[in-house]
Amino acid sequence: MKLGVCYYPEHWPEQMWADDARRMADLGLTWVRIGEFAWSRIEPDPARFDWSWLDRAIETLGAAGLKIVMCTPTATPPKWLLDASPDMLAVDSRGALRRFGSRRHYCFSSESYLLQSARITREVATRYGKHTAIAAWQTDNEYDCHDTTISYSENARQAFRSWLEQKYCNVANLNRAWGTVFWSQEYRSFDEVDPPFQTVTEANPSHRLDYRRFSSDQVVRFNRQQTGIIRELSPGRDILHNFMGVSTSFDHFDVSKDLDAASWDSYPLGFLEQGPWQADVKARYLRQGHPDFTAFHHDLYRGVGRGRWWVMEQQPGPVNWAPWNPAPLPGMVRAWTWEAFAHGAEVVSYFRWRQAPFAQEQMHAGLHTPDNRETAGAAEVRQVAREADELVGAETSRASVALLFDYAAKWLLDIQPQGADFDYFHLVLEFYAALRRGGLNVDVLPPDAPLDGYRLIVVPSLPILEGSLIERLSACGAQIIIGPRTGSKTGDLQIPASMPPGPLQEVMPLRVTLVESLRPGWVEAGDFGVSRWLEHIATELAPLARTASGKGFWYRHGKFQYLGAWPSADLLDVVVKATAESAGIPFLNLHEDLRIRRRGEVVFAVNYGPETIDLSSCVPAAATLEFILGGLLLPPAGVAAWREA
Repeated sequence: MKLGVCYYPEHWPEQMWADDARRMADLGLTWVRIGEFAWSRIEPDPARFDWSWLDRAIETLGAAGLKIVMCTPTATPPKWLLDASPDMLAVDSRGALRRFGSRRHYCFSSESYLLQSARITREVATRYGKHTAIAAWQTDNEYDCHDTTISYSENARQAFRSWLEQKYCNVANLNRAWGTVFWSQEYRSFDEVDPPFQTVTEANPSHRLDYRRFSSDQVVRFNRQQTGIIRELSPGRDILHNFMGVSTSFDHFDVSKDLDAASWDSYPLGFLEQGPWQADVKARYLRQGHPDFTAFHHDLYRGVGRGRWWVMEQQPGPVNWAPWNPAPLPGMVRAWTWEAFAHGAEVVSYFRWRQAPFAQEQMHAGLHTPDNRETAGAAEVRQVAREADELVGAETSRASVALLFDYAAKWLLDIQPQGADFDYFHLVLEFYAALRRGGLNVDVLPPDAPLDGYRLIVVPSLPILEGSLIERLSACGAQIIIGPRTGSKTGDLQIPASMPPGPLQEVMPLRVTLVESLRPGWVEAGDFGVSRWLEHIATELAPLARTASGKGFWYRHGKFQYLGAWPSADLLDVVVKATAESAGIPFLNLHEDLRIRRRGEVVFAVNYGPETIDLSSCVPAAATLEFILGGLLLPPAGVAAWREA
């Protein structure tokens, strides 16, 4: 459990570097990330490199005992490179070029930029790959930030056609898979197929889904090229990428196959302001962040990293990019850090060391103000560094619960939501929050992950349901909860011949004959109120819950349960509690603002609410606990930790 910081030596006078490095070490930091936006300083003119300043920065940081995460600077190609290769620019959905002047101004399909990316990566890795201070690498920076995964450039058009030909072999197969006979859209050759944008009305949904798959594969290709070069020239160092929250435009599990560990950039207050919650929820957690949003991403990126993950950027104060940007509640930077460690983080690194007084992010707080004074966040980091010594040896372990998360499900449901507020990511968070309210540890996994050993498996929605997954679910010893729209589409985004839920009918005798999306404010009364989504289900099974008009929407058959509606929090609490108990998993009735997480034999508790919580009200035998951190009374932003017997 180590701490780090993001640092930009090119932003500050060189006479400040040594003092900065010394104070980083004094604060308790071990890691420092550099270089991700420094291409114009590394190579100010084509093929003219200035390594001197970076050499001195690395020597200065290393001399202070800091380990360096070196970055490839490909997220910000310099102006001279754009002028030399204008085809590297991406094109947005309106057909407009994404021009120079901010960052991430490149198209993943540009062959010329791919060559330049490889060239600069090789130059940096050749220079520093075996330097003793370089202990890890980060590829690029925040793939997909500013909606930059999908491009409609001429490069993308040509690459997509090649991708389609490789997938379908002949255009007749493509026409059949996409159903292009509809609206007379049949193609005579792959060369007639364009990216699906700027159409009069909705483009063919199967076409759109394949374009999402293609775009994701382009990110995988780009990242793989960099990791291959780094492994050749800098052996023995971990390679990471810093993914983002609510980033779903490419498959992070696929990209991470070429990484040693995953990391993500955690900004709880910014994400709260941009999130789907009602105004009263945002007001309650204004300075804390939503109790389940950040934790979900911790568990997601632990799964993406196959057990190894970091927080590469942790918010230490107000950010600059949300609609509103409040300051964290006192103690919350410490609480966020401890929750990350509770979920298994190896490193929590803060963004950034010092707030920049210039350019786009000058309103983004750091651990120091622009005049070089420590912020409140820095004091909390120092406290965590002291406390971490008490928890050496607290190892992560496998959870009892697995939640299956699928990026392709998000793409499909974005393409055909059927209801304007049917959002896959929000649905997943609803299921995850119900598990967290019961104090359960959760592993977030892709659908093709091994499932043996889990006692409860939750599938919030999986429209494309492979028969092989049904076989693995049937063979494992877990109880299974499956959410709406699962099995509703084939891999080509068509309705299954057997009707939804498709392959799920092999283990649950039911058919979905009709679906309804319900406008905001409408609630179908019944055993549990149903909003947003309701499926009409034909089956001989007796429903466990139904609407007032008699439509069943919760069914059980053996170890499988199916929810044919957008589940309310009340319904999820009942379903999860009953299923966990039948699976032999202890279930707690936690305070609405309290969240706990086990890391090995150590249990952590965090208070996300505005009032003090007495742990004895919801934690069994709380009076007998021997606390490592905190105590029975947990103040707002408070953290407690104890060892289980």
